[in-house]
Amino acid sequence: MFFLASKVFWFVAQPLNLSILLLFAGFAALIAGFRRTGFGAFIAALAVLFLSTWTALGPALLRPLEERYARPDPAPATVAGIVVLGGGFEGAVNLARGGYEVNAGGDRYIEAAALARRYPEARVVVSGGTGALILDGEGDAATAPRLLEALGVSPDRLVLENESRNTAENAAFTRRLVSPAEGETWLLVTSAFHMPRSMALFEKAGFPVTPWPVDYRTSGQEGLLFPDNPVDTMQATTLGIREWIGLLAYWLSGRIDSPFPGPG
Repeated sequence: MFFLASKVFWFVAQPLNLSILLLFAGFAALIAGFRRTGFGAFIAALAVLFLSTWTALGPALLRPLEERYARPDPAPATVAGIVVLGGGFEGAVNLARGGYEVNAGGDRYIEAAALARRYPEARVVVSGGTGALILDGEGDAATAPRLLEALGVSPDRLVLENESRNTAENAAFTRRLVSPAEGETWLLVTSAFHMPRSMALFEKAGFPVTPWPVDYRTSGQEGLLFPDNPVDTMQATTLGIREWIGLLAYWLSGRIDSPFPGPG
């Protein structure tokens, strides 16, 4: 139920869909004779688009998330395993065409391959099934072996968790699958903006992990207005709103212990 509710809510709440729905609502209000309501919906739709694409709202939302956890310095001398969370592949494309087409989160798998070379004894766990509600796609754990093996990771090192649909299930199912021993060091590889929620959920699942953030989306040098690439800014706004809503929802539902988890 939580999974379904989150998908439906996010369909409405993401900025582009919300602006389109407001435009439809405005037209419907005008047709019904409610001029003030209709024009109010149009103004709200334009405000959503303006804030999402022509301001630094997105980077401002992402930056505190990305800076919350840093990689350990110095890096661990020995590592028992590397856990890579799904979200870096184009599932629908890969299901239709094969291969390993990546999206902006594909850094997760490039870094996993680099870490596998750095720690040759570590197991490499890929956690990610199909989290789509409507569009069918191949789960990341099904796609990842093709890319990781092409990057030189031996298949006998891979552990694939292909049932999880969200981060809470990533944590619970991965712990059940690998049974980490006390005192072992496990690295958690995911996008930097996603690390606070991921760390909190792995802690809640009883799986101590060391953060290894990748896929940064902000530089800290963004201006307040009119960024160079409105498409990227819209995506940053969408990711930022989604992640903060996810943190709040997981906290209110008792799945994590803080609305803004952090080290210690």
